[in-house]
Amino acid sequence: MKVLLLSPAMFGREGGIERLMRLYLKALGEICEQEAGTVESLCLSDGRGGTGPGLLTAYSGKSLRQHRGFAHNKLRFALAVLRRARGSDLIVCGHINQLIVARVARLLNRKLRYCVVAHGIEVWRPYGLLERWALRGADRIFCVSEFTRGQMLRFDKRLTPSRLKVVPNALDPQLAGKDSGAGHNPPAAQRRPTILSVGRLTRSDSYKGFDTLIEAMPAVLGEYTEARLRIVGTGDDLPRLRALAAECGVAHAVHFLSRVGDEALRAEYAECSVFALPSRSEGFGLVYLEALTQGKPCIGAKAGAALEVIGETGGLCVGYGNVAELTAAIVELQRHPPEAVALRDRAQEFSFERFHERLAEALPR
Repeated sequence: MKVLLLSPAMFGREGGIERLMRLYLKALGEICEQEAGTVESLCLSDGRGGTGPGLLTAYSGKSLRQHRGFAHNKLRFALAVLRRARGSDLIVCGHINQLIVARVARLLNRKLRYCVVAHGIEVWRPYGLLERWALRGADRIFCVSEFTRGQMLRFDKRLTPSRLKVVPNALDPQLAGKDSGAGHNPPAAQRRPTILSVGRLTRSDSYKGFDTLIEAMPAVLGEYTEARLRIVGTGDDLPRLRALAAECGVAHAVHFLSRVGDEALRAEYAECSVFALPSRSEGFGLVYLEALTQGKPCIGAKAGAALEVIGETGGLCVGYGNVAELTAAIVELQRHPPEAVALRDRAQEFSFERFHERLAEALPR
């Protein structure tokens, strides 16, 4: 099997989609190596050199024939896809925006099959005419959650349900294999209440619930005067959130950390007592897995796919925007934290090995 993997971005920046596409590159490479096949990777946003050899090696194997970046040049990217598709058996599109070129490629190679990865909010909407044409022709749609699968079937009732397969995200083994030393959750009396949240602080992502966390802090401080909220991320909504913290009288207890590297982020997970992202529209939520792997309980909202990731053993989910419920959940997990081993067991349900198995089962043959 000759696989052509299309990605919006992979190595040029950090983000949930970028991390997931690296895992697709790794898993598809391993699958093709087992079947004496090959993988070619074309990435719209990476630089023309693709990436440094060291980083690429961590996510590829003998089956990888090339990884090319196109520095955001959509025309060059599309032309390269059409050329390479003539000798391919399967295209895996990393985003719905790349689906139309895959559909056109099949006009040039009638034996070609193609799939698309549905991450979340980008497919929770009505589709244009060309998008419907391309979606309905896809051999598989890999949905990162049951919630996303249901949303796609809701917005296009003519999609074939059997072609929509749930292939949940996984924690990157490059990160999962590094432990910051959080062996267990110590007794409450020995823990400084520290709530951690991670995400983009942009106006377009205001649904992530950082403002709700800040609004909950006065009541949390009423229970724990030493409590602190640490927010990792940056964006154009930061001034509003800072002003909200001052307005609520909790500026001294809310720390904005901007963007941090992987090692510093693992340290933040290891040192927190609770991770919270009460978002309305998470397609999956890799940050929950990152926290669970460090043995830390999570708080999400009863919206999107957070419930699927956190489950019954990974923490608590509250009504979106409900400050009282959010406060109660923080206090409950602070007083009665789940055992770290149970939290890590939950994370293992989304290991790379399980991701590899699910993808191998879902691929069209």
